[in-house]
Amino acid sequence: MKALAIDGGGIRGLIPALVLAEIERRTGRRMATMVDLIIGTSTGGIIACALARPDPMPAEEIAAVYETDGPKIFDRSLLKRITSADGYLDERYDSAGLVDTLRRHLGEARLGDAVTPVLVTAYDLEERQALLLRDPDISMVDAAHATSAAPTYFEPLRLGNRTLVDGGVFATNPALFAFTEARMRPELLLSLGTGSLTRRLPYDKVKNWGRLEWAEPIIDVVFDGSADAVDLQLQALTGDRYVRLQTRLDEASDDLDDASAANLAALRREAERLIAARDAEIERVCALLTS
Repeated sequence: MKALAIDGGGIRGLIPALVLAEIERRTGRRMATMVDLIIGTSTGGIIACALARPDPMPAEEIAAVYETDGPKIFDRSLLKRITSADGYLDERYDSAGLVDTLRRHLGEARLGDAVTPVLVTAYDLEERQALLLRDPDISMVDAAHATSAAPTYFEPLRLGNRTLVDGGVFATNPALFAFTEARMRPELLLSLGTGSLTRRLPYDKVKNWGRLEWAEPIIDVVFDGSADAVDLQLQALTGDRYVRLQTRLDEASDDLDDASAANLAALRREAERLIAARDAEIERVCALLTS
């Protein structure tokens, strides 16, 4: 089995979208035709659905959606800032912009319509249960919405009798689930990151923090830490069958929601540097994907 796993990371999903666009450019093929499974968390779940929908979206078009729709999705009116106390009393963003984008690009497709099997992660707050959404009757819009409903950023999604939030709370990097789906013997497991966090939290700053101060940064710490843990586990378990394409965010912001023009341009440059630095490995991936 050849599998693709895509991390969560909000607007930073532009990075794996551009890496995928480069792979599609080099191979001349859509990603969904080269793998047997695509699994994604949060923004990675959105990309997974777009890659595998009926009439798959080219990855370059997916990247363009981040640049055109990202500023609309991560837009807060003055009223929203006031009523949410800047995200402390309510979610930061209305989900209407996110859902509108999903509906325009995923349409009426359901997970069962995917041209390649797709799994997306989500967490059920009421049952306190980690989930892999795979029911063929779930719409891609609902699956993508649920997996990207990051706490404090968007309100949870009520789907049937479940209350779902971003799968990043347990699997920012979902590659370990792809590994188990492949019965622990993948021919290739390609894992795409959205940029590793570089913002320091020094001791003198955090030593006296309480719940209020930790409320925002703890989400990033948990998301980033869990992704790194999966990477270490898979390096030990799979050897060269596992390829992780990840980059440090030396220029771009590590915020999930910085969709400013300047940061989108910086994210594109981060992706371009990653592609250049890992050129030989990307060539090997392309050869394995098309073999």
